[in-house]
Amino acid sequence: MGESDDELVQQQVWSRETMPKVMKVISTRLRLPQRDLISLLLVSSSLHRTLVSSASLWLVLDFHEMNNAGDRLIAALALKRYYHLKQINLEFAQDIEDKHMAILRNQFAGSLQHLEHLNLNVCQKISDKGIEAITAACSSLKIFSIYWNVRVTDVGISHLVKNCKHIVDLNLSGCKGVSDKSLQMVADNYRYLDSLDITRCIKITDMGLQQIMTKCSGLKSLNLYALSSFTDEAYKKLSLLGNLRFLDLCGAQNLSDEGLFSIAKCKDLRILNLTWCVRVTDVGVIAIAKGCTSLEYLSLFGIVGVTDKCLEVLSEFCSNTITTLDVNGCIGIKKRSREELLQLFPYLRCFKVHS
Repeated sequence: MGESDDELVQQQVWSRETMPKVMKVISTRLRLPQRDLISLLLVSSSLHRTLVSSASLWLVLDFHEMNNAGDRLIAALALKRYYHLKQINLEFAQDIEDKHMAILRNQFAGSLQHLEHLNLNVCQKISDKGIEAITAACSSLKIFSIYWNVRVTDVGISHLVKNCKHIVDLNLSGCKGVSDKSLQMVADNYRYLDSLDITRCIKITDMGLQQIMTKCSGLKSLNLYALSSFTDEAYKKLSLLGNLRFLDLCGAQNLSDEGLFSIAKCKDLRILNLTWCVRVTDVGVIAIAKGCTSLEYLSLFGIVGVTDKCLEVLSEFCSNTITTLDVNGCIGIKKRSREELLQLFPYLRCFKVHS
C-alpha cells in the first residue's frame, strides 16, 4: 500500500470515526443549542449516526417564540431520538393549542414518560382541556410553568395535581382564573414544593395562601408580586417557611411591620422585594436586618416610612452580604453617593433596581 493509500485510509478513519467522536464530546460538553445540533446532523452520515446514538443530546425540545410550534413539536416527537425527552420549552410559541396536547397524549405518551420540565408560558390558546391532556401523559413532571394564561382555571389545576404527583416548581403567574381552590389542591398534593409563583393571581385570598404556607413548609421561593389584597394574617404564616430564600412582596399594600416580624424569622432569606409596601417603617426593616443576616438583595423602593435608622442597622447586620440595595423614592433616607453607600455596604454592586 502506497503513501497516498495510507493517507486515504487515515482520512476515512478521521471522517467516519474520529470526527464524530470529537463532535459528540463537543456537543455534550458545550451543550449546543437545539438548532446547532440539528445542523450538525447534516454534515455527514457518520456524524449523524454518532450524534443520534447519544441519548443525552436529545433531552430538550425548545420551540420558544417559534411559529407553528404545535406541528413542529409533533413532528419532532415522531423521531426516535427524542424518546427520552426531559424538557419542552414552548414559551411565547405560536400556534400551540389544545388539539396538539391531545395528540401528544394519544400518540406520544411513551416519549413523554420521562418529561420533567414543561414550559407553556404565554401559550394562551391552551385551556383546561389542554392541561388535562398533556398532564395525563407526563406523570414524571417536576417543573410546570404556565405564566400569563387567563383560560386556565381551578379545573386545569385539578388535572395537574391528579396526574403529576412530583411537582416541585410551579409557576401560575398571571393565571387570573385560579382561586383559593387551586392553592388548596396544590397544598394538599405538593408537600415538597420548592418554588411557587402566583403573581397577579387576583382571586387568591389569605385563606389560599395560608394553606400553602402551612402545608408546604419547605418552600424556598415564593413570588407574591402585585397582590395587594393579602393581610398580615397571611403574612404572619411566612414564619413557617424556614427554608425560604426568595420572597417578592412588591405592592403588598397591607403588609405592616407586624408582618415583617414574622418574615424576619426566615433566617435563610437571601432576596426580599418590599417595593411599594407603603405601611412598612423602620421598625419592620430593622427586624429584617437582625433576623435575616444572609440578605443579599433588598428593595425598599417607594417606601416613605423608612429612614437612615434602618439603613444603619442593615449596615450593622448585613454589610457583608448585601450586594443589591434600592432605596430610591425613600424620602426619609438621605441621598448618598455611590462611595458613601459602599462605606456602609462594601459588597454593594447594584444601587437601583427600579427606574
